[in-house]
Amino acid sequence: MLSWGLCLAVLLAVFHIAPVFSSPLIRVGFYKSTCPSAEYLVRQAVTKALTRNPGLGAGLIRMHFHDCFIRGCDGSVLLDALPGQQVEKDHPANNPSLQGFEVIDEAKALVEARCPQKVSCADILAFAARDSAYVLGGINYAVPAGRRDGRVSLFAEVALNLPPPNFNAQQLKDNFAKKGLSLVEMVTLSGAHSIGVSHCSSFSDRLYSFNATHPQDPSMDKAFVSYLKRRCPPPGSSNDPVVPLDAVTPKRLDNRYYINLKKHRGLLTSDQTLFDSPLTAAFVKENANSRSSWGSKFGYAMRKMGAIEVLTGNQGEVRNSCRVVN
Repeated sequence: MLSWGLCLAVLLAVFHIAPVFSSPLIRVGFYKSTCPSAEYLVRQAVTKALTRNPGLGAGLIRMHFHDCFIRGCDGSVLLDALPGQQVEKDHPANNPSLQGFEVIDEAKALVEARCPQKVSCADILAFAARDSAYVLGGINYAVPAGRRDGRVSLFAEVALNLPPPNFNAQQLKDNFAKKGLSLVEMVTLSGAHSIGVSHCSSFSDRLYSFNATHPQDPSMDKAFVSYLKRRCPPPGSSNDPVVPLDAVTPKRLDNRYYINLKKHRGLLTSDQTLFDSPLTAAFVKENANSRSSWGSKFGYAMRKMGAIEVLTGNQGEVRNSCRVVN
């Protein structure tokens, strides 16, 4: 008997169904009366920024993910450190990989000019991630809003919550399950690695010093290894350049990521494991077969992720500036 997760994936793939996710805590149209232009203004800022630099879209989607996995979707990743402190954005998992903070600042300024102290930074980040998916991949979905901004951002909590690039499929499943996300949703959200870049240090051990038996990861396509070695120095080098997570369509959010995995061209261990593991291989194949089906699932999974441990009502605050608490 098929599991519910697999049944859902099959239905989505065959019928291109876009399920509707809802949360009793946040809702679509939350700012309809208090700031009806909020989403338009955020999209305006995001579109302007991505027209100049499409790479910022990957940063904004990743920023939303990193925010939600640490303390829930409360905008804590946006906070700057006070003197003598370190916050989430200072952690090596976020700095320098997260980009686009200035886009959130611009969107917040536009919204504040129109609707002072009405729209949270957490909601602006959720809107910006959706708008990035739309600009770079034509993926559009309704974003429930009503999140409030948190007042705490802790450096130490990053490593306790974000999955590192060397996780295997079982470890990824367990990590996402702690956040209420299914195996299907984990594989679906991993498709965001269709855009963006990675520092060589995140995977160079796969190229040069995999283990005592294999100097390089045998799961990697040999031509792909040669391509990467021309761009990445051995581990321990002072030079740490970046390469695209998807070298084929690096500026397009699409299902090419899954096609690359089938060809053993996943950049990170946590990418390639999705095809190599029997836990997740079937979902990779389904997503590789249909760009539109994956896009529908991606929108649904982003909405569900965006509801993780949200602050609502009188919890938290609506920050005047996304970088500091009121």
